[in-house]
Amino acid sequence: MAVDARPTAVDVDPSLVALIRPVAAFVPSVHVVAREPRLDRPLADAAARVCASADVVATTAAVRTMYKRVGLDPTKTRPSSEALRRRVRKGQPLPRINSLVDVINWCSLESQLPFGLYDANRIQGPVVLRLGRPSEEYAGIRKDQVHVDARLVLADELGAFGNPTSDSARTMVTEGTTRALVVIFAPAELIPATAAAALALTLDRVNAYCGLAV
Repeated sequence: MAVDARPTAVDVDPSLVALIRPVAAFVPSVHVVAREPRLDRPLADAAARVCASADVVATTAAVRTMYKRVGLDPTKTRPSSEALRRRVRKGQPLPRINSLVDVINWCSLESQLPFGLYDANRIQGPVVLRLGRPSEEYAGIRKDQVHVDARLVLADELGAFGNPTSDSARTMVTEGTTRALVVIFAPAELIPATAAAALALTLDRVNAYCGLAV
């Protein structure tokens, strides 16, 4: 059964509209497993292609500029997409977390755009993209508190839960996830069709590898 994914809006704070133009989709039904063997070959092939190319793609530069414009040094606080690229170029495989996270990492690596992936059942109310408030933080995934003061963050009625570098434990995707929100943190200077194409490809792959069994 195909997943019935559909684009959805993420409200952007007016102060950020010239900086970032996120694209997102709500996926109302997914099947997440600990490891999907069908992903072994495409993930390895994607890593090999990145290792074979020494070029810094235009999207990487655009994301770095986006970070700099909010006062972050992207060489110290790396976008998740660039962290994945650096990992595979060091000869390390893409991390295997679960089938849905693995698909998202694959798409982020290839597009060099930072993605956010969230369990939609753990989000309350509308989602807004804004700057983190003074002293704002959340419990990270497999790490201590993530401080998001003055950083790009996604937030709901309960507070901040994700950013282009590190997401929260509260909304993390697990094998128990049945509904998901996918967000691409696309820089505003990027051609809109580029982010839209990345999202469409991502949803095709989510359908192929995380769709519900017939």
